Amino acid sequence: MVMGKAKLSKPLIFQSKLLCISLLYLVTTLVLALYTSINPTKCLFRNSPFDPIQTPFFSYPSSYGEHKYVIPTHRSSCSSPIYFSDYWMVLNEILHLCQNSSGSSHALRYMKRNSKNFGGNLSTQKRISYFDLLNDSVEVPCGFFKRFPVSDSDRMAMESCHGVVVVSAIFNDHDKIRQPKSLGSKTLDNVCFFMFVDDITLKGLDHHEVISRNSSHEYNLGVWRIIRVSSKDLYDNPAMNGVIPKYLVHRLFPNSKFSIWVDAKLQLMVDPLILIHALVVSEKVDMAISKHPFFIHTMEEALATARWKKWKDVDGLRNQMETYCENGLQPWTPKKPYPSVKVWWVRKKGNVFTCVMRRHFVVQAIGEIALDVPDSALILRKHGLNNNLFSCLLFNELEAFNPRDQLPFSYVRDHMKPKLRLNMFEVEVFEQVALEYRHNLKKDGTTAGEISSLKRTKRVANDLFINSSCCSKCHNYLLEMWGESHD
Repeated sequence: MVMGKAKLSKPLIFQSKLLCISLLYLVTTLVLALYTSINPTKCLFRNSPFDPIQTPFFSYPSSYGEHKYVIPTHRSSCSSPIYFSDYWMVLNEILHLCQNSSGSSHALRYMKRNSKNFGGNLSTQKRISYFDLLNDSVEVPCGFFKRFPVSDSDRMAMESCHGVVVVSAIFNDHDKIRQPKSLGSKTLDNVCFFMFVDDITLKGLDHHEVISRNSSHEYNLGVWRIIRVSSKDLYDNPAMNGVIPKYLVHRLFPNSKFSIWVDAKLQLMVDPLILIHALVVSEKVDMAISKHPFFIHTMEEALATARWKKWKDVDGLRNQMETYCENGLQPWTPKKPYPSVKVWWVRKKGNVFTCVMRRHFVVQAIGEIALDVPDSALILRKHGLNNNLFSCLLFNELEAFNPRDQLPFSYVRDHMKPKLRLNMFEVEVFEQVALEYRHNLKKDGTTAGEISSLKRTKRVANDLFINSSCCSKCHNYLLEMWGESHD
C-alpha cells in the first residue's frame, strides 16, 4: 500500500460560498443592530467610539438649578444624519487650517467714527449701499462707533484667542450658565469659551454663590470665562446687547478663525471642534445654521412675532417688513440659489404651490434647499470676508429695527454680494447637538423678559397688517406666499 500525504479538506462551513455570504451578512447585520440600539442618537455618527471625553468641569450649588426646565424632543428618527470624523484627525485638520488661514489682504475693512450710538444709526439707503461689496477697500459699518464696555484684561483675553471660540451671553439674568458636555481631552487647549453677562446677571450668580463678586474682577466658571459688560453704556434693551457678541463675534475676537454662537438657553452636547469640522469644514461653507422647526417664509416669522408679542412694537414690525418688501424681499421658493438641506414641499390641491402647512395639502419631498427662516440659537462660522460681511449687514438691520434676528436673515442673505455659502441643517440635528432649556422663571410664573399674558391674540395676519393688506407694500409678497398670485 502506497503511503501518501493526508489531504487536509476545508471545513464544511467554508465549502459553500452562499453559506459564507449569508453568515457574513448575518454578522454584519447583528453588529449594526447592536450599534444602533446602544447609540444615544440616530442623527449623529462617530467614526470612532474611543474619542477622548473629559469629565464634568464644574459642580453648581443645588439652588442654582442649571438643569431645570429642559424642553423635551420627540423625534424618533433622523432624515439627515451627520457623520463625525475621528477626534484626532479633526483636531489636526482644524489646527492646520487655523495656522494656514488667509492673511489680512482679503479681510473686511470697518468704518471708524465716534458716535453716541454703538451701531451708528444708519438710514435705510445707507445700509443698502453696503450690500454689494464692489472691492475690498470699502469700509463697512459694523458697530463699535463707541467703545464696547469691557475691562482691558478681558479685552486682551479676547484678542489673544486664536483658532476656535465658543461664545454665549446672558443679559438681564435671562438664563442659566451651563457647561458643555463631551469635550475631547485637547479641546480646552485649543478652544476658548467666553460668556458675556451684565451686572444683573452677575448679581444673580452671586446670590446663588456660583461666583463671588468680591473675589476679583476676573471670573471663571467651569470652561467659561465670564466677561462683564457695562450694559448701561449700550442699549436699553438687554436682547439688543446680546446681539453684539452674537453677530459681531469676528470683531470681538479678531484673531479667531472659527466660532460657535450658543444661546444661553442651550447646553452644547458635542465637542465644538467636531461640530465645526462636520458642519462647516467638511461642507466647505462660511456658516452653518439650523432651519426653523415651523416656518419657511420670513413673513411667517414676522406675523408670529406680532401675534405672540415677541416684539411689542407692532408698528415698528410693520415698518420693517414693508421696508424689506419695498427693497426686494421675496417669499421663499425652490428657485432661491441656496442649496442646503432636505425640506418638504407642500402642494396645494390643484396646480398652485405653497409652503405653508395646512391639513388639506399634499406633502412631497424635494431636493436640498435652504429656507428663509433659521433657528439662530446655534450658529457655526468660518471667519472670512463673506461671513463677516453678512454678520455686519445683519447687525446693522437689527440695530435699525429690533433684535429679532430671523426677520432680516433672508433679506440680507439674498441681497448681499459676494454670496454667503450656507449650510442650513435639519432641526433634528440641532436637537441632538444641543439641549434646550426654558428661560429663567420670574415670580409671576413667566420667563424673564416675557409679558405676563400668554393668551392668544387675534388672527395672525390682522396683528401686523390690520385693514391694510390690500394697500401694503407687502401685498404681492403675501399673495405669493399664500399661493394666490395670478401674475
